[in-house]
Amino acid sequence: MKNRKKARFKKIYWSLIGLAVASVLFILLLLYKPARFSPPYITPAGNKQGLVSPYLTHRLLPQLYNGAQLGEPFDLVVTQEGINDIIARSKWPKESGGTKFLMPVVFFVPDSIVLMGAVVVAGAELVVTVVAEPHLDQQGLLNLRVAKVKVGAMNITLLARLIARRMYLEQLATTDISAEDIRAQIAASLLDNEPFEPIFRIEDKKVRAGKITITQGKLTIRLIPVFD
Repeated sequence: MKNRKKARFKKIYWSLIGLAVASVLFILLLLYKPARFSPPYITPAGNKQGLVSPYLTHRLLPQLYNGAQLGEPFDLVVTQEGINDIIARSKWPKESGGTKFLMPVVFFVPDSIVLMGAVVVAGAELVVTVVAEPHLDQQGLLNLRVAKVKVGAMNITLLARLIARRMYLEQLATTDISAEDIRAQIAASLLDNEPFEPIFRIEDKKVRAGKITITQGKLTIRLIPVFD
């Protein structure tokens, strides 16, 4: 009888030890900060939040507009430095449902776009990493596939997709966006890997994404004019 109680006690003891270890590992995985991630720091004197990025107004938009007006294929080149300048000009942090989102950083790496940002939940700062792998299929349809979502070192891709889909559907219920709207197609691609016709209107012109190339620090989109 004593041996049975002793064995049961040992079983409970080691179960508790295992649970404690698992809990510690879980917390460590959540709090892990990738070496690549370095939170952007802006001094009060250099804070330009709320101002429009000159990269957007003087380089990116003119490049897009002028290229579309030519009526010929052209390359739209987006630099990592430029896209991060655009992001930095927005107002940070942002808050939603008690969660605070700090300024994120975008990395262009071969074949992938990596978005990394810190969120503050219940006083704990967690680093969220989203990896997207946009590509065109053989039919020329664009898929903005989200390959991975991590909190710290923990992969939560499936859970993140379910939560994001629910939030999107709730928001969609309060708007009149149709399934043919380019915003709805982009959301469906990000959430459900649904490819779509990558045709975009630039004022009175239309262009189609014919090729996407992502190299270290640079995203290049080959845009082809579309004539109705």
